[in-house]
Amino acid sequence: MVKTLLKSVRQYKKPSIITPIFMLIEAFCECLMPFLMSQMINEDALASSGAMSHILKYGLILVLLAGISLTSGALAGKFAAQASCGFATNLRHDLFYKVQKFSFANVDKFSTSSLVTRLTTDVTNVQMAYQMSLRIAIRVPLQFLFAIIMSFSINASLAWIFVVIVPILFGFLFSIVRVVMPFFRRIFKKYDALNNSVQENVGGIRVVKSFVREDYEKEKFNKAAEEVRNDFTRAEKIIALNSPIMTLFVNMAATVIAYLGSKAIIDSGTLSGAFVPTELSALITYGIQVLSACMMFSMVFVMMTMSVEAGRRISEVLKEEVDIVSPENGIKVVKDGSIRFENVNFKYSKEANKYALSDIDLEIEAGQTIGVLGGTGSSKTTLIQLIPRLYDATEGRVLVGGVDVKDYDLDVLRREVSVVLQKNVLFSGTIKENLRWGDENAKDEDLVRVCKLAQADEFIRSFPDGYDTYIEQGGTNVSGGQKQRLCIARALLRKPKILILDDSTSAVDMKTDALIRRAFEEEIPDTTKIIIAQRVASVEHADKIIILDGGKIVAFGNHAELLETSEIYREIYDAQTKSRSVEEKKGEKDHE
Repeated sequence: MVKTLLKSVRQYKKPSIITPIFMLIEAFCECLMPFLMSQMINEDALASSGAMSHILKYGLILVLLAGISLTSGALAGKFAAQASCGFATNLRHDLFYKVQKFSFANVDKFSTSSLVTRLTTDVTNVQMAYQMSLRIAIRVPLQFLFAIIMSFSINASLAWIFVVIVPILFGFLFSIVRVVMPFFRRIFKKYDALNNSVQENVGGIRVVKSFVREDYEKEKFNKAAEEVRNDFTRAEKIIALNSPIMTLFVNMAATVIAYLGSKAIIDSGTLSGAFVPTELSALITYGIQVLSACMMFSMVFVMMTMSVEAGRRISEVLKEEVDIVSPENGIKVVKDGSIRFENVNFKYSKEANKYALSDIDLEIEAGQTIGVLGGTGSSKTTLIQLIPRLYDATEGRVLVGGVDVKDYDLDVLRREVSVVLQKNVLFSGTIKENLRWGDENAKDEDLVRVCKLAQADEFIRSFPDGYDTYIEQGGTNVSGGQKQRLCIARALLRKPKILILDDSTSAVDMKTDALIRRAFEEEIPDTTKIIIAQRVASVEHADKIIILDGGKIVAFGNHAELLETSEIYREIYDAQTKSRSVEEKKGEKDHE
């Protein structure tokens, strides 16, 4: 995990290395100062004739060391901030870019809310831990080591007190961490649930308000927030024991040193042949430094405990193997829009017991218009997602232009297979900017041409700003039908060899639907068109119609053939025709 995360340090290696160097200098200066102070107030030196020069000499040295320590600490803070902020920036960059490479199968393993949490909260926790590691986690062992060495140089017999106390302290620390870690694991999962609640509520705020479900959503959010609070409270209660335990041991150590040192003064008047008061004072100072280092280490360790779980979640995303990648030297040209499915079976995961698609054998000629009908859950969308390799077939092959889709360069294949997905998505920006997702270099006349094909030009021109009209996030300021037509126009701008409409005209009226289909036949006859629909009227003029049921093709033919041979198609047709007749008669009656 650590190795995976540290790959994101990259250009910030230099400040990451410089920071510990300055911390080393600061720790060395701070540990040297108590010893020099004890030398400055040495009674022998003060009793001599050159007392003032002795004080001035050590005073200047102490001032110099204090200045070096201050400068080193400030520079260490500066470089630590550069390193940690840069590291976090790279980490977010790497996570985001990795997610962009994910196939649909990879994305299915992580919820959207979980990915958002990992890109924000988790990265922030790791950033803070990294900064503390460069500063305090480096400083603490150095300060501890220097203080121990200086303590032993003053009086080895009393310095052993620190050697005895420190392992006990660390024993308490590791016990606390061991108890707290499971809480943090649960907390991060509950953060995902909390973010998911917020995301669903904000994304579906119109539905929430239209069904007057604000109170329900509040209750759901409060429950998720309360669960996070409860686990955090339990964890913090345990962590809170750390400070009083550390303080207790600091005071105990200082008391024991003061007692034994004072006893030595009374018994012999000396500790090591020098004047006792100065050495005892220095020893107590070093003792406080040693135990303060342990306290700081405990604070770092608590932060590291939180960041370990955050780092694990981040590395999960970074280490996730992208299961759909471009082959080396992939084919760069798609010859035509012909499609062939050869003995294709598909399931969403290896562990799944049931195939979503099975026994798919199908051939579509370039330029044909193919309709796809089937009930909810019949895997209509799944079928078309295999063509641009949004998923890979579990068994069998899918060929486009006579070539296995796995042999194409992925970008080339997806440029030639335009998919207007079931859930239409527009991004914040002008209509022009949204359309140019299809071709960023498209001219204005190209935008108008595809919008006319998609029957979008008329309503765009009705806006005061026309093609410069700003689309709000998610396309909330245009209707469902308008959004669908803009998405179709965006797909057409790519001039694909295969155009797939996944129930993409469901929000437009029958007349507009017919105009869109007629425009396709007249203007892009060489493009293979696959139309998934719920209405027979949307596909009855197609060259061939696929009927899916339970992930299998149960019928394949044109409208007339299916009326003769397919009971399912005939039932759908009769039901929808009857419904249309009733509506037409009702309309005539209302008119009379």
